[in-house]
Amino acid sequence: MRIDSSTDKAAALLALHAGPGFVLPNAWDAGSARILEQVGFPAIATTSAGIAWSSGVPDGGPLDRDTMLEQVGRIVAAVGVPVTADLESGYGATADDVARTVARAVELGVVGGNLEDARTGSLFSVDEAVDRLLAARAAAPAGTFVLNARTDTYFAGTSGDAFAETVERALRYIDAGADCIFVPGVVEEDTIRRLAAAIPAPLNVVAGLANLIDVPTLFSLGVTRVSLGGSLARASLSTLERAGRELLDTGSLGFLDGAIAYGDLQRRFGA
Repeated sequence: MRIDSSTDKAAALLALHAGPGFVLPNAWDAGSARILEQVGFPAIATTSAGIAWSSGVPDGGPLDRDTMLEQVGRIVAAVGVPVTADLESGYGATADDVARTVARAVELGVVGGNLEDARTGSLFSVDEAVDRLLAARAAAPAGTFVLNARTDTYFAGTSGDAFAETVERALRYIDAGADCIFVPGVVEEDTIRRLAAAIPAPLNVVAGLANLIDVPTLFSLGVTRVSLGGSLARASLSTLERAGRELLDTGSLGFLDGAIAYGDLQRRFGA
């Protein structure tokens, strides 16, 4: 269903966080976003990894903010459902840089975004991470933008107990205006259950990376938002690689079995 107003899109995205749980697929270009919308997802996220790979570079920094946001803008323009963007750590060294990134995303029609508390594999101090979130929240006030605060305590590692630090950071981030807490890298069911119980905000985990727990189980553990990160992009590129190997090695066209017909895609993208 197409939603025209950015305010209505933000409200629709936020409302999903009040429900029993939802899956948020990650698109990497306008075409993948259109397909995911047509499948029936009520909202779509972007993936910085998928966008980087589609640009021929690795995830994690080589792609600059302008290039990333240009692709995000194409995704927003291609669909009628709410789009939340992977803004990595905000594309800049300062809180003001984060504010400028979020403001530019809002100008593109983005109604939500992830903001990481780590850069190049190292966690920001809690106070610095909070300052960056406060800047993001000031650039996109509550109700207009769903702020998803990501903590990389299980990815980057901590000097103490990862669970305790995750909860401590989550509480500070919620106080700074986060609508949702994103904890990638956590894979044990008991830990996920404990995090969902200890964090007084919707919990987002990523499925399909280190975590292969199915979606219904994640919902039963208390997770509200399940995203896929770069997993759908990886699956697509894996299919492309297998097709290329078949074509090169045998010249056969078995990879076309089950492929969407040319005319069908033309109709879908022409709608």
